[in-house]
Amino acid sequence: MKKIAITNVTIFDGSGDDVFKGEVLVEGNRIVEVAHFPNKVSGTADQLIDGGGKFLMPGMTEAHTHFSWNDQPTLSAIQFMPPEEHILWCVDVARRYLDMGWTSAIGAAAAKPRLDIVLRNAIAAGQCVGPRYLAGSQEIATLGGLGDNTLPHLPFQELSFGHIVSGPEEVRKAARMFIKYGVDHLKINLSGEYIAGLSAELSPFSDEEIAMLTSEAKRNNKRVAAHARSDESVRQCIRHGIDIIFHASFANEETLDMLEANKERHFVAPAIGWLVRTSFNASEYGITPEIARQMGYPQELEAAAASLRQMHKRGIRILPGGDYGFAWMPHGTNANDLQYFVDYIGMTPTEALVSATRLGGEIMMRPHELGQVRPGFLADLVLVDGDPLQDLGILTEPARIALVMQDGVIRKGLQDASPRTAAIHVPASENPLLDKGVQEAVPA
Repeated sequence: MKKIAITNVTIFDGSGDDVFKGEVLVEGNRIVEVAHFPNKVSGTADQLIDGGGKFLMPGMTEAHTHFSWNDQPTLSAIQFMPPEEHILWCVDVARRYLDMGWTSAIGAAAAKPRLDIVLRNAIAAGQCVGPRYLAGSQEIATLGGLGDNTLPHLPFQELSFGHIVSGPEEVRKAARMFIKYGVDHLKINLSGEYIAGLSAELSPFSDEEIAMLTSEAKRNNKRVAAHARSDESVRQCIRHGIDIIFHASFANEETLDMLEANKERHFVAPAIGWLVRTSFNASEYGITPEIARQMGYPQELEAAAASLRQMHKRGIRILPGGDYGFAWMPHGTNANDLQYFVDYIGMTPTEALVSATRLGGEIMMRPHELGQVRPGFLADLVLVDGDPLQDLGILTEPARIALVMQDGVIRKGLQDASPRTAAIHVPASENPLLDKGVQEAVPA
């Protein structure tokens, strides 16, 4: 098997420990040795990569991915894209993620029933490149809930954003259909969404319907993920053992206690970037800050920041990603979440990177081989031109992602071996990622 040595790098190993200068030896698709300077990796490598002093870290995991969201400003524009063009779009976006250092991803729902599944299979077969991927279902939505955008005079489900159900038996049928198609997990919309004209604090599904979904998933060894902004929807996730909770904006103290008591079971991927960008950065697309306030997004951002800070203090696993793929937050800008984690949730830059790396290995169900730079782990590695611990924003700059290795294969080659001075950290009050409105919304 081919051996690749990466030398002269500063290593962030994903554990949360201090960075160190050193070298990494990859054999085949595995890391076989990590050496701390002045020690060197042993043996002879077939290929030597001089990192030029750059920052080496594990590949990141995007925990709330919608590859089929097509960078448009409406849900309808996503759904109405023809299926042939839509899968080609997904293939292109998957490459974009990999080039930005996202080597794994959780599919948080597809715009059409089989898009995630087809893309996952194509990546696994080597027909296209992209993150190692766990495929989600289309959003399972209740009649009149988020995802039901059928019209009274055109009541055709094929025109709807989600797969519409009403009652436990329709939930069972939907679950079995998506499991037949080959999903890794099922996605259910347990709350509303302001942009769809539904309160985020709405909880439209009955416990009987949710119990049917989770029982079918358990019977078939599948996980369940939920769009759950409201307090009650988060409680439903806990009561029914739903593995992945998206959003969790309005969780109150009692709900946080329940979540903490079950924190080994659940992951939270809050999509805080959606709240920030929609509140303050969507004016070009008709959602001015005033309109966003009328919709409820800045208020939800404030509530989410408060609840997520509490989750972080309680040791609940919070991971980056979510709802990128809209016009005001296009695919490829996902690493903005890491700075938002610092500014809104109170994480340190190190904790934010751990959430994207080590915790990513956990949500991918491969904690012993993904998300860290350690011997025996899969060789998913990213070389960054600059120090993300000083400026997380550099992870949003394509030119600063100097090299991406996935499964021991170099997917994005080293273009510039010369070191660049690490960017100076900009405090939240002066952060160029945040406009004035967002700065004022950052909780103290």
